[in-house]
Formats: sequence, C-alpha cells, structure tokens
Amino acid sequence: MTTLTKDTRSPADRLYFLAARMRLMDGRGRAAWVIGLCLAYFTVLVATSRLMDDAGLTTDFLHKKLPPCLEYPFGTDWLGRDMLVRTVKGLTRSLGIGLLAATVSSVVSVVLGTLSATMGRRTDAVVTTLVDLVMATPHLVLLILVSFACGGGATGVIIAVAVSHWTRLARIIRAEILQLKQAEFVMVSRRLGRSPWWIARKHMLPHIIPQFTIGLILLFPHAILHAAGLTFLGFGLSPHNPSIGILLSESMRHISTGYWWLAILPGLSLLVTVKLFDVLGNSLRVITDPKTSQE
Repeated sequence: MTTLTKDTRSPADRLYFLAARMRLMDGRGRAAWVIGLCLAYFTVLVATSRLMDDAGLTTDFLHKKLPPCLEYPFGTDWLGRDMLVRTVKGLTRSLGIGLLAATVSSVVSVVLGTLSATMGRRTDAVVTTLVDLVMATPHLVLLILVSFACGGGATGVIIAVAVSHWTRLARIIRAEILQLKQAEFVMVSRRLGRSPWWIARKHMLPHIIPQFTIGLILLFPHAILHAAGLTFLGFGLSPHNPSIGILLSESMRHISTGYWWLAILPGLSLLVTVKLFDVLGNSLRVITDPKTSQE
C-alpha cells in the first residue's frame, strides 16, 4: 500500500529543482519545454484580450495620467484610458497582422524558391534578379513605399511586410530544392518522364515543410516589429484602433513631461513578445535538426 506525502519544498526550491532537471535534458527536451512556455504565453495573451472589457478604452478624465498602481498596473494615458487594456489589445492586433504578413511572405518564398530551382535557368535568373533587387533596396524605404502605394491601413502593412521579407526564406528554399534535385528518387522520377511541376509537387514540397514552418515563425517577430514601426511613422494602422505602434507614437508627445509608463511598458511588452517568437523558432529548429537535438 502506497501513501502520498505532501511536498514541503518552498516555491524557490521547486523552481531550482525544475531548472536543474531542464539542464539535464537533451536539446529536444529543453526545446519542448521552451515551446510549451511560449505557446502558453501567447494563449494567455489572446485569451486575456478576448476577456477584457472595452470599458478600459473609453475616455475617463477623472483618472487621466495615473502612474502604475494596483488598479491600473500599466497606468492610464492623458485621456484616462487603461494602458494595460490598450497594450494587451494592441499586442493581440499586432499578432494578427504579423501572422497574416508572415504567412503571405512565407507562401511567396516557397512559390518563388520552388520555381527558381525547378523551372529552368531563365526562371532561376528572373527570381534571383528579383531577390537581389529587393535586398538591395533599403528595408524601411521599401516598407514605406509599398504601404503608401497600397493606401496604408492593415492591408497596406500586410502587403508591405510580405513584399519586403520573402527573399531570405526564398533563397533557403531554393538551396534546399537544388540539393534535393540530386537525390536518387528525384532522378528516377525524372528518368520516368515526370514533369518538373509533378516532381516539385510530389517530392520537393513535402521536404521543405520544416524550413517553411521555422521560416514562418522566425519571420513573425520581424513582421510585428516592422508593422509597429510603420504605424509609429504614420504609414500603418488607423489611430482609432489600439496597436503598439499607435501607443508608442502617441506616447512621444507626453514622455518628455515625465509620463514614462506610456512608452516604457508597451515597448517592453512588444520586446518580450518578439523575443519569445524568436526563441520559439530557434527551439523548433533544434527539434527538427538532428545535428543539434542532442547538444
């Protein structure tokens, strides 16, 4: 008969024990823990945004410019709006825009990278030249031009980020497919008379799913940061909707007068979110790469 004993360790001892166990894990074990923690953070962020009342976004001059306190952990702005509510909803909106922009950009990368590697020298030359042109253009200038040409707003930001961020992943996809073309099963399909399109669809695309997934996640933080940057410069989202770029842009008019929480806390929240996406992408890379999984 077994008896259950109560764990009398302090929270600090439990945390130390958990950290020690993670140090003893191999690369994949640690990466799995990190992925779980990152996904938990994003789930809590989105759920909190859904559950938060929009009353915190309404004007309340009786509580304007309050510093962080128990009632308002992120303080209030010059109109009395709750900065915690605005930050959480702004981050969630930025996540949605970043997801769409990163997905569109990754799909463009896969399509052009596959065409470049499988459709002959002329197509390869055209795609390679296009990659060089995009990479030679200053990043911020290209973002502003495309967003302005598309009329700004969420659509303009998504198109601008997608157009300016596809090149690196496209080069990775192209190199991977060029290596796959020398594989024996691909050469057999070619001798059997299969078309380049059939080979690309049946043999190439299934093998580049890991690169596509990791590239999409690693592109996510860049999309969020550049979407916030465009909005900060006035070429992005409408100021009527909460977003991190809007919060930072509006705070510049008040931070010099001592209201530091209007910029510092939303900015730190953005940096934490972006860093977690970067950690998530690197952890997925560890899991999918057999060379680093046992480190």
